[in-house]
Amino acid sequence: MILTVTLNAALDITYRVPALVPHASHRVTEVIERPGGKGLNVARVLAALGHDVTVTGFAGGDTGRVLRERLAPEPRVTDALVPVEGATRRTLAVVDAATGDTTQLNEPGPTVSPAEWAAFQESYEELLREGAAAVALCGSLPPGVPVGAYATLVRAARAAKVPVLLDTSGEALRRGVAARPDIVKPNADELAELTGSHEPAQAARDARRRGAHAVVASLGAEGLRAVTPEGTWQAAPPTRVRGNPTGAGDSAVAGLLSALVEELPWPQRLARAVALSAATVAAPVAGEFVPSTYEDLLARVAVTGEATAA
Repeated sequence: MILTVTLNAALDITYRVPALVPHASHRVTEVIERPGGKGLNVARVLAALGHDVTVTGFAGGDTGRVLRERLAPEPRVTDALVPVEGATRRTLAVVDAATGDTTQLNEPGPTVSPAEWAAFQESYEELLREGAAAVALCGSLPPGVPVGAYATLVRAARAAKVPVLLDTSGEALRRGVAARPDIVKPNADELAELTGSHEPAQAARDARRRGAHAVVASLGAEGLRAVTPEGTWQAAPPTRVRGNPTGAGDSAVAGLLSALVEELPWPQRLARAVALSAATVAAPVAGEFVPSTYEDLLARVAVTGEATAA
């Protein structure tokens, strides 16, 4: 079982309009509603790859109830979300059919009480003990959760000897990295904010010195760059893919985590992550991928780099 943590889960609502025009009224041609938040997106992709996944985090209010109802039919996904009094947030994506561009509106999330945070930590540690093969800590922190929350969760995973991947930003990332996660997956801007360096290779090395065992930097259309104890590699998609990038980073996390559990070498981990990410951009529904597109891209991903000399 792979465990994904989404402290700020969401009900994702996607509107598709013929063209998005400021200050105008729009006729919506399609509405899609489904469970969201980074860790839930990761779980959906992991399940599609054939892995059993348990999702945890917080859910509350009418929105949280709907989220859990939508989550229940998902194959291979087990709901271990912790109830809170506040209402789960919604995210609204408006897709412009004419350009393919997406405008995103994200609510802040429920305020989590100290008692609710303590209940989550107890549940999380129990899930780690129940045999998690790996854990992904993903996304923003809702109000009320300590800024050092991910550092606490990384340390708990390490104490349980469960490999942990951290995908967040800002102060939560800075503190989480210091707790020595196995993998961090920032994008270029998040990595620059963490280290002060805008050169990805140097910034990734700096992030490792701050505590991360391995750093996988997302470079957008240029793919992924990994700086690890085993070597340094870069993987790029075979062609620039147009579409909706929502969820592409989460698909990359799922690729990295699934390949880690399957004990694949780093070049294959990166190839899988890049192919999944690009296939997600090309998919008609944000945050999903078409298996045939993924397989085609996987066969053509370019991976360069070298292993560290023994």
